[in-house]
Amino acid sequence: MVIRFSSMGDIVLTTPVLRCLKKIPGKEVEVHFVTKQAFAGLLRNNPHVDGLHLLDGSLRELITRLKALNFDYLIDLHHNLRSALVKLALRRPTGSCRKLNLEKWLLTRFKINRLPSLHIVDRYFEAARITGAENDGQGLDFFFSGNNDSLPSGFPRQWGNAFAAFVIGGRHATKRLPNEKIAGICRRLESPVVLLGGADDAANGQMIAAAAGNKVLNACGMYSLEQSAAVVKKAGVVITHDTGLMHIAAAFGKQLISVWGNTVPGFGMVPYMPTCPERSLIMEVKGLSCRPCSKIGYAKCPKGHFDCMMKIDENMIADSARQGIGKPQQGQAQ
Repeated sequence: MVIRFSSMGDIVLTTPVLRCLKKIPGKEVEVHFVTKQAFAGLLRNNPHVDGLHLLDGSLRELITRLKALNFDYLIDLHHNLRSALVKLALRRPTGSCRKLNLEKWLLTRFKINRLPSLHIVDRYFEAARITGAENDGQGLDFFFSGNNDSLPSGFPRQWGNAFAAFVIGGRHATKRLPNEKIAGICRRLESPVVLLGGADDAANGQMIAAAAGNKVLNACGMYSLEQSAAVVKKAGVVITHDTGLMHIAAAFGKQLISVWGNTVPGFGMVPYMPTCPERSLIMEVKGLSCRPCSKIGYAKCPKGHFDCMMKIDENMIADSARQGIGKPQQGQAQ
C-alpha cells in the first residue's frame, strides 16, 4: 500500500515508485494507493495501480477497509498525521519518506542550507527500499483514459504543435508571476499561446489575454485535467510555475520552462526528467537575500518588493520558448 493524500504534483511524482514496485525481480506485486477523492483521476487510468482507496470523509472508515486487505508493506510518501494514524492502525512493515522539515526551516529562516541534493522522487524510493524496489530511471507517468489524448473540442487545430502552453496558476501568489509579466512574455512570442489553469485562474487569464492580444487563448477553467494534459502534450513548449501540470509536462518529456519565485529548486521538486534533462530550463532570480522565504508560499511578498518574480527576465523566457517550439517533440508517457 502506497499513501499520498495530496496534492496533484506530489501524486504525479509517486508514479515512478508505482511502476517500479510492479517490476521487483522475482515477485508478483499487487500495488494499492491511498489518496483523497479529489485526486482519484490522476491514478484511475494507471496500469500499475491494482487498487485505489479514497478518503472522502471518515478516516476511521477508510482504515477499517484497509485493515481487511492485510497488506505486506506500507509505503508512506506523505508522512503527516493522517498517514501516521493509518500506519498505527495497520501495524505493518513500513517505509516513510523524509520530509526534511528542519532542513527547510533552516534554509527559509536562517538561509542555512543543510538540504541533501536529492529529488523528492529519490526520497520516495528511499521509503520504498523496504520492498526491494529500485528506480528504473524512466521518469514520471501520466495515463489518459482509453489512451485518448485528443485536444478538447473547439481547440484551434490549425496551430498544430506550434503554440506555447502557459500554466499561469499556482496555489500561492508568491509562486506566480504577476499578470503583467505573463502578458509581457506572451506579447514577445510570435506563436499562439494558450493559458491553462483552474477556475480560480480564469479572471487572471482574462486580464492577461486582454493585455497580450488576440493570439492568446484563455482556457483557464474551461478544460478538465485530462483535457489540459492533452494540450500540454501537444504544445511546442510549456511555460509553467511550480504546479501539478508542470510535473505532467515533465512526464511527457516536453520542452519545459519552469519559473520559480519564493521557493527554490533545492527543495527537490523541480521537473523530474532523467531521460531528457536538457529539455528542462529553470528560471529564477539567484542571489536574493530573502529567498527562499517559505517552503510553500504566501498571499503576497512579505518584503513588499516581490523581487523574486519582478526581476525575472521576460526576454529570456520568450527567447527560450521560441527555441523550444522549433525543436522536435518527444512523447514519454501515454
